[in-house]
Amino acid sequence: MPPLLVLVTAALFVVIAVTDWVAVAQEDRRTEAVVKPAALLALATAALAGGAVESAAGGWLLAALLLGTLGDTFLLGSSERRFLGGLGAFLVGHLAYVACFATLGVSVSWWLAGGGLALVGALVTGRDVLPAALRRGGIALAAPVAAYMLVIGAMLVTGWGTGLVLVAAGAAVFVASDTVLALDRFARPTGWVAPWPHVAVMVTYHLGQALIVLGVLQAA
Repeated sequence: MPPLLVLVTAALFVVIAVTDWVAVAQEDRRTEAVVKPAALLALATAALAGGAVESAAGGWLLAALLLGTLGDTFLLGSSERRFLGGLGAFLVGHLAYVACFATLGVSVSWWLAGGGLALVGALVTGRDVLPAALRRGGIALAAPVAAYMLVIGAMLVTGWGTGLVLVAAGAAVFVASDTVLALDRFARPTGWVAPWPHVAVMVTYHLGQALIVLGVLQAA
């Protein structure tokens, strides 16, 4: 049975995450400003209580979660500058995830499956998002977005390459979150009505990272 501290911090993460989903659904910016960064801090605390510092993979995991907290803080603002700040924090965070997953080993068959999934995702999403980003902010915006897509693709491939079901699922759900975010920001599909795409982003974002934490802690 998990130690009491793990259960308490995990429950705290769930409560904060659900509160954030409700705040996003109600477009309650004041509550969201508090609970959005607090959710990842709670998840990092749960990972810490679960022994993340006892392995190299766990150390990289904590780094990724803290960078995600920083990215969430940036994205509380709606300006292009805040968006790029959040993009940069998450880009480095995904590199931390790549390092985390790489320490867990590689299954060639799973790695190839992840590569195929990443390629399909890049083709489907990139054809809409990159031209829209270029039109909106020129190369100064399109280049960071393209770099981010490459890095999150690497995160997906290495996540699947671990051969761990929870990690692979978490990486895929995390990519789904960022895909919805990118489409909503740059190439909003017909029929998408706020705030529901934003709710979908946060639900998949929290679920994806929770699955990754569970998978890494089980394997490390």
